[in-house]
Amino acid sequence: MATVATESRQQQHQTAAVLLDGRKVVDEVSGWLRVFDDGSIDRTWTGPPEALPLMQHVEPYAEPRDGHTLHDLPGEPDLRVYLPETKDSAGRLPVIVQLHGGGFCISDPSWTLYHHFYARLACAVPAVVVTAQLPLAPEHRLPAQIYSGVDVLRRLRTIVTSDAGTLEEPAAKLLREAADLSRVFLVGDSSGGNLVHHVAARVGADGADVWAPLRVAGGVPIHPGFVRAERSRSELQATADSVFFTLDMLDKFLAMALPEGATKDHPYTCPMGANAPPLESVPLPPMLVSVAEKDLIRDTNLEYCDALRAAGKEVEVLINRDMSHSFYLNKFAVDMDPTTGEQTQELIDAIKTFVSRH
Repeated sequence: MATVATESRQQQHQTAAVLLDGRKVVDEVSGWLRVFDDGSIDRTWTGPPEALPLMQHVEPYAEPRDGHTLHDLPGEPDLRVYLPETKDSAGRLPVIVQLHGGGFCISDPSWTLYHHFYARLACAVPAVVVTAQLPLAPEHRLPAQIYSGVDVLRRLRTIVTSDAGTLEEPAAKLLREAADLSRVFLVGDSSGGNLVHHVAARVGADGADVWAPLRVAGGVPIHPGFVRAERSRSELQATADSVFFTLDMLDKFLAMALPEGATKDHPYTCPMGANAPPLESVPLPPMLVSVAEKDLIRDTNLEYCDALRAAGKEVEVLINRDMSHSFYLNKFAVDMDPTTGEQTQELIDAIKTFVSRH
């Protein structure tokens, strides 16, 4: 992905003075989000136009493409389901529940940047992949996203445990037939990685009997948004800004998403900190944590992993060498840069192995 620091700063400066329908832009987050003086929000992309194809909506399709089908299930909440074609039609598949990133403030799981990776992951594992549009801040601050993640699991369980005759949507019937509720894995990108931790902890606190037959068998936070109020060393290192992650995004998105008055030391963004429950007391499934070597928040990601180990939790760590935050979502780089492509395949292989062991 091309660097955009200078262009974004110029656009923010120019846009701040523009009046739109009587409203004035009072803040902008790296081209992703604009806040107006009346409190309204505009998420129209204003950054480099070459990034726009990554944000294109992918329509569902019932006819197989590249070994899978894609279905939308309207409801509370709306679900999007990837169903891989498998040779063993009698067997049920593990379920990957994707919790999308975007700093809790932006993003849509129907975008191409997610689609290309999770369609590929569904076929590689193979697994049913279920995702949903999560509520966005600042209109909906945390813990709204955590509650929504739990609601995704509830709806998944309801569909799969329903009598076949009660399901009207053909896609719901397919999901019912394919999903193994005893092997549900939470996978989250960036801030979605935070949700993996907190949704798993809430399900674990409820107890197995409450959620049976659904069982969260594992969690995969990918470059989770775990930080502290004080800058880490990796945050202070000079790195090129990217479309996917900048310090401006980190600071402003979390200010908009955390509860009013909270700092980054809040448990939602610092579960390994003094303000959070001791990790020894938090019921978590086995974890595979992916850490990008050149991520701005690499150091606090590694601190989280160390804290899990110290608390006696089962945790594996995958280091994405020479990669930056959410590199695997950049389809252009995955397709055209051999190193990015290799690291993306390594990530997919690691998730596949993790799922097969749990």
